[in-house]
Amino acid sequence: MELLHIVLNATRILLPLLLLPLLVTIYEAFMVLVLQPFVLTRRFKKQGITGPRYRFLYGNLGEIKKLKRESHHSGFDPSSNDNFPRLLPHYQKWMYLYGETFLYWSGTEPRICISDPELAKQVLSNKLGFFVRSKARPEIVKLVGSKGLVFVEGADWVRHRRILNPAFSIDRLKIMTNVMVDCTLKMLEEWRKQRSDDKTEQVVMKKEMNSEFLRLTAHIIATAAFGSSYTEGIEVFRRLKELQNCCETSLIDIYIPGTEYLPTPFNFRIWKLERKINTAVKRIIDSRLESKSDYGDDLLGIMLKSCKSQGNQQKMSIEEIMHDCRTFFFAGHENNANLLTWTTMFLSMHQDWQEKVREEVFKECGKDKTPESDTFSKLKLMNMVFMESLRLYGPVTSLYREATKDVKLGHLDIPKGTNIIIPLLKMHTDKTLWGSDADKFNPMRFSNGVSRAANHPNAFITFGIGPRVCIGQNFAMIEAKTVLTMILQRFRLSLSGEYKHSPVDHLSIQPQYGLPIMFQPLK
Repeated sequence: MELLHIVLNATRILLPLLLLPLLVTIYEAFMVLVLQPFVLTRRFKKQGITGPRYRFLYGNLGEIKKLKRESHHSGFDPSSNDNFPRLLPHYQKWMYLYGETFLYWSGTEPRICISDPELAKQVLSNKLGFFVRSKARPEIVKLVGSKGLVFVEGADWVRHRRILNPAFSIDRLKIMTNVMVDCTLKMLEEWRKQRSDDKTEQVVMKKEMNSEFLRLTAHIIATAAFGSSYTEGIEVFRRLKELQNCCETSLIDIYIPGTEYLPTPFNFRIWKLERKINTAVKRIIDSRLESKSDYGDDLLGIMLKSCKSQGNQQKMSIEEIMHDCRTFFFAGHENNANLLTWTTMFLSMHQDWQEKVREEVFKECGKDKTPESDTFSKLKLMNMVFMESLRLYGPVTSLYREATKDVKLGHLDIPKGTNIIIPLLKMHTDKTLWGSDADKFNPMRFSNGVSRAANHPNAFITFGIGPRVCIGQNFAMIEAKTVLTMILQRFRLSLSGEYKHSPVDHLSIQPQYGLPIMFQPLK
């Protein structure tokens, strides 16, 4: 009896202690799943901001999936460039129902969508750390690296940016232009050999340009930034593409924190891909460390010098270098390839503009002369075409930021933890900003510069604005101008009859069925 009495007393003491963590978990779940959505919805409603009704746990993800699925299977006018209703149909519907600014829920995460360029400028230009990059899904983080330039914040971001800036200086880009020219010449030489091997000896040949540009830009970024050949970098690009496909399938699924650590088939695949990417990148880094005592003066060399410098306060660790390599491998070829793809589509559809740009190329670069970086500033028409292509088919559909504290944004009171969504597709085709022809290809709108192209100077923010403006934008533009110049010097382009206009969002806007182009040699 005495022993039983001791056990009962111990149970009375320990049971509350054992139940306490469970009660805390239940309380926190109640706050996140029920109370927070209720409180925030009422708080925004008092400011005149409404939106679709919050659904327990899933938020509005179910409706997003449904609308995207319906949009994907609906017809699309091949002459239209209004991609907003097709790629972001949920935004279009909610803007119609609730106004330009509205609140919705990605699972339990509150998101407020704003398309006012003035408010977008305030968010992106803030230097006080009030708005940071929104927390991304674990799969996305693995794609570009959690310790790379994309996701680091505060002092770490300043350190990364200061180290990397010299790699994208004008002098460095001039040197990289030579690499871009050499890689493009190799691609064109392969085309020439294929034509000579074609026993039918047709004058016109057909190429699927999206895959060609992906291969070319991968070759350029691997060689110019990391000193490796395309053969050495191919493993990284293949695995990144596989990981990108995994990201696409999970982006509109409910995310429960901690599930990325569960031994599921999906997670096993993610872990395996990440290991292979890290192994391939590490192999490139180790090869550089062994082959060059000064590490070279390209992007990889600059990062390694920082890592090994004695007494340098602006150092980068090998792990950070690996993550930045993943960032530039992915962004440096995917986005640049898409820019070239959509620009080629436009020039193939608008023969008048193709001839105008070709005449400009002949005038400034010659018919046979290898292009040089110093001449690119003279290609005004080509630059206008690229800007218009980026406006209509930019690399991303939206920008995401998270409020780190309660903050005032224009007339809005934004609670801490709220995610702010800036739908670039909406802003870039808004007729109140760009005129009645906002969905039409009209490079002349950029004839007086980017800031005067629309009714607001910040209506065009493809590369971002403020302190976190894209570090690689000059690299991207010089690469695109190099490749397009060399193609226009040699070929006349036209769309193949097999082309199906069907842009899709695969983390960037891409042609679902590729871009088959007919090439006719100029001589």
